[in-house]
Amino acid sequence: MGTEEPISRVKIKFIVEGLGEAEGELVRHLAPRTVDMILRKLPIEGRAALWKEEVYFEVPMRMGEEKAKNTVEKGTIAFWPMGSALCIFFGDSQPYSPVNVVGKITGNLDLFGKVKSGMVIRVERDYK
Repeated sequence: MGTEEPISRVKIKFIVEGLGEAEGELVRHLAPRTVDMILRKLPIEGRAALWKEEVYFEVPMRMGEEKAKNTVEKGTIAFWPMGSALCIFFGDSQPYSPVNVVGKITGNLDLFGKVKSGMVIRVERDYK
């Protein structure tokens, strides 16, 4: 790997099996330790689970609360410490318990409304 320069915003993409792709970005200042850990783990793959207007999937990382929030905006990407999961909030529902906000969806948010439980979601860096 090259040098680890502290980029404040890192473009990522979500690839949903059989549905397509959505773009997003991780924003380091929101939860620096959590964002760094996610970046080190990429690409990450998991099976989707649904809760209200949220898609989430377990990821291979453990992290406590970091600037955790009980309320989020539509389009938020967050890490859920209690469930060790990455969450995408595609509607107006709120987290089950506090989440570390790590970024936002920047394109094709509607895709997550079509996700079915068990679909494979892959997250990787977007070098476009």
